[in-house]
Amino acid sequence: MPTIPDHPLRYALVNELHARPFPSLDVPSHAVYMAFKEPVDAANRDRAKDRAHLLGLLDRHASAHPQPEATHFSGPIGRHDLKWESHTEFVTYSAFGPGVSKRAFDPAEAEVFPEDWLVAAPGKRICSVLIRVEELPEDDEAVMEKLEDWFVPESLAVSRVVDGAAIVAGDFRIDPAGHMRFAVFVRPGTGSRRVGRIVQRLCEVETYRSMSMLGLMRSRQLTARLNALDPKLMALVSALDTTERSPEAALHELLAISAELESLAVQFSFRFGATAAYEAIVNQRIEVMREQRIQGRQTFGEFMMRRYDPAMRTVKSAEARLKSMAERAQRAAELLRTRVDVERSAQNQKLLESMDKRADLQLRLQRTVEGLSTVAISYYAVNLAAYALEPLAHRVHLSHGALLAILTPVVLLGVWLMVRRIRNHFD
Repeated sequence: MPTIPDHPLRYALVNELHARPFPSLDVPSHAVYMAFKEPVDAANRDRAKDRAHLLGLLDRHASAHPQPEATHFSGPIGRHDLKWESHTEFVTYSAFGPGVSKRAFDPAEAEVFPEDWLVAAPGKRICSVLIRVEELPEDDEAVMEKLEDWFVPESLAVSRVVDGAAIVAGDFRIDPAGHMRFAVFVRPGTGSRRVGRIVQRLCEVETYRSMSMLGLMRSRQLTARLNALDPKLMALVSALDTTERSPEAALHELLAISAELESLAVQFSFRFGATAAYEAIVNQRIEVMREQRIQGRQTFGEFMMRRYDPAMRTVKSAEARLKSMAERAQRAAELLRTRVDVERSAQNQKLLESMDKRADLQLRLQRTVEGLSTVAISYYAVNLAAYALEPLAHRVHLSHGALLAILTPVVLLGVWLMVRRIRNHFD
């Protein structure tokens, strides 16, 4: 039986679905998560430097290396399990270790990533998270006492997730050691893979929240530049129906504003598009946790609605304002072009009228010249005829003056009739 030919990318596409499995975590355990990003907005970062940085960490623990073109890797580094992922704009490191420290969220747990290795990272640290995984006590009050001791109550978000499998909590604040902290209390009997999925979701929520907030910083820069351009554009649009400024000068100034708006759109389009994608991921990750409220405390979704969604609306507002101003500038440019065309048409009409007048004057002058040319032609014709008829005039005893007197009216009449006939023919 002949083998059915496969598409060359068939297996690669299927394997991509299983490329980033969730970690498997026992209880109790802890996780250290970090993400690095280049300061500039660029998707074409040097991935070779990211790989070299990863290999530097693996070589410290004599761990195996990933494949040359791999975008993800999992393997042991000492007592911890490392998970490395390379994304479009950033790269992430997750270290999962058994047990928890006596001191909650001890900064020593982050020493799995050496300080000198962190300093040598190709990008800048944009996320640093400590996650503490404990067994869920029978009494929720015991959980709340720990949370109030660990986190800032004003910004604490806590909820029961995944059909009651665990309680997750965090205050989305950076502690003095430079880490953001989350606590996970797991119900006894919960599978290790489910625990890993919960921890992974928390890491993803914080990562994509941080990445999407970059759009807020860029939108503030954009708003400052739009605030400077908006009065200029408004003044130009308001002066479209006035004659104080020539349309050509206004059109050149408007084209300069339009060019700057297009330049801003090119500069900020990548960040705004990425922000929209990251926002969707944040909301989706929170939604799949299926939160349930605990003792009237705010959930992660409510925290995001109050603190995060306004920032995203600001980004969308700046993007919409940029698009609106570009469209206004384009419409104003079209109106100015129309005004310029109308004025040029009026000028052309006046030019044509003046040309008609000049042509009429030229025609009159030409006819005057024609009259004078008739006399000149007649003069030379009379002389020629006199020379031709003079021998005959001598025979009949006719003087030269008498011959000229006879020929002059005849020749004038003939020349005048000839010129008139020619003019009538052309008319």
